[in-house]
Amino acid sequence: MTNRLRLIGLLAIVANLMWLSPHAAKAQDKGADPQQIRSDRENEEEVARRKAKAETPLTDRERQLLAQIRDLEKRLSALESRVASPATATAATVAPTDSETSAAGNIPLASSATAARSTATPVLLNLGAFAVSPQIRELASPGPEQPAIDVAQNNAGAQTQPQTELRLPASKADTLTETKAAEPFAFADFTWLNGNPRTKESPIDTKVFTGEFRIDTSYIYDFNNPQDNTLVGSSESGRTGEFQVQQLGIGGDFHYDNVRGRLMTQFGMYSTMTPRNDASPSRGQWNLDNAYRYVSEAYGGYHWDKMNGINVDAGIFMSYIGLFSYYNFDNWAYQPSYVSSNTPWFFNGLRVQIFPSDKLKIEPWLINGWQSYGRFNSKPGLGVQILWRPNGNLAIISNDYGVGTDTLGNEKRTRWHSDDSIQVKYYDRPSNFLDKAAFSVTIDAGCETGGGVRCTGGSAGRPAQYFLGWMVYNRLWFHKDTFGLTMGGGQITNPGRYLVLVPPINGATAASGTPYFTANPGDQYRAWDASLTFDYMPSQFVTFRWEFDHRAANVPYFAGVGGVTPPGGNQGPAGSVVPGWTPDLRKSENRINMAVLVKL
Repeated sequence: MTNRLRLIGLLAIVANLMWLSPHAAKAQDKGADPQQIRSDRENEEEVARRKAKAETPLTDRERQLLAQIRDLEKRLSALESRVASPATATAATVAPTDSETSAAGNIPLASSATAARSTATPVLLNLGAFAVSPQIRELASPGPEQPAIDVAQNNAGAQTQPQTELRLPASKADTLTETKAAEPFAFADFTWLNGNPRTKESPIDTKVFTGEFRIDTSYIYDFNNPQDNTLVGSSESGRTGEFQVQQLGIGGDFHYDNVRGRLMTQFGMYSTMTPRNDASPSRGQWNLDNAYRYVSEAYGGYHWDKMNGINVDAGIFMSYIGLFSYYNFDNWAYQPSYVSSNTPWFFNGLRVQIFPSDKLKIEPWLINGWQSYGRFNSKPGLGVQILWRPNGNLAIISNDYGVGTDTLGNEKRTRWHSDDSIQVKYYDRPSNFLDKAAFSVTIDAGCETGGGVRCTGGSAGRPAQYFLGWMVYNRLWFHKDTFGLTMGGGQITNPGRYLVLVPPINGATAASGTPYFTANPGDQYRAWDASLTFDYMPSQFVTFRWEFDHRAANVPYFAGVGGVTPPGGNQGPAGSVVPGWTPDLRKSENRINMAVLVKL
């Protein structure tokens, strides 16, 4: 451009000289004023300069360079928009998660990486002095001896500006043009699901860690008024007539460079109630119930960007057999029906989460046993979860378990179980006072075979030992999800009582059992329940809950006014007979649960 201006200036001087000679002669002949002549000359020079600048045609070389510059600007704009596109943005590693984990499915949080690699020729962009975004420069790390295409050149001769070379290696160039597979279950809002937290954001979120804080504080009134303030038959509540911290959890999800992990602590009532329902620590040494007492989730693993994601995790993770979440904040009701309360809350082992599409998850398990820290006998348990969400209004889940020998000391008795649920959101009108409605149906069937029992067609010497149950819940949301109302209940039949929670009579545990409530082959047990739950949810992070529960069984099972604790406290070995004393067990109970539930 500088050379062109100089050329234009020379042309103007020549034109001025050519104009000046005849006009000067005329001025002398006519006696014109020299000052006026100079003024006219300057005006005409300026006009000639502007005209020359405007009309001087571009050379072929200049037109070629201008076209290349415009083409380069378009390419840069396209590259920058692709880099900034959400389709190639890095995604956090959840879950949910498990939190991926969402209930009914452990939605994972996949980390970003491009799975496909291309052998396409890299591109070299000769940018000259053009500005380049930091994202483009990061992608342009030079590769050794890579062929290139020069798409912009300066004029021949000395360069007046430094050049910037933008080299796109094949693998990184492909990243700009390939679309990352859709995140599993991210196509719709599933916070309405039973067993899923309704929070849509985390206030404790960084590049490598998403924190989580949970607290469940309850006050329960039992109309039976047991004198020892002890509840029977629940894995969610243990005391009555008192304020209790049922669960306090601190932890979160770790995610960096496709490596993932989750830790959640458990303090409060859960830290004693959950371990006592596992008999496996009584086999062998090192007190597994104490080792894991204060941990509800603890696993680590890796994510692969294959299909719509593959996760492999090892450690303690939630099972979600029975639909409800282990954490009451996530549920439609505080006290779930027996189908959920009497089935596993966690597994200890290995899982593989495979997402063939963003609507389907297949999750096989290799685990120590049925809600167990260790193995009951010589065989581990096998299982699989299949979760399908074809749209935002429907979720179908199947949990299947087998092979495990989960009766302590009985190597030959094998357990099989299937838990299947469907959840349907049948009404969604956000602008109405009644803004949402959904229902869930769960059916469970299982049995044990071998070691003195059989699944069906039992006899006196070899009785049938099986589990059949169902539960149904309907949930209504009001005033922009500020209020919730849930009605539901269920029923189970469990001959042999192998999935009935052992009453804590005289300190009894799953390992000790108790002669006051036996679990022998052929022992009958049928139970049913119903509940009505009202929630006030002023924020997505807190729920104030009131609930009425009615529970009943065909045999005395629930704590009566006399309670289940001997006078002066537990005596002798856990669950043993206390001479002259008998626990007060009733066939039914009615209670009111009140709780404040927080999740951050």
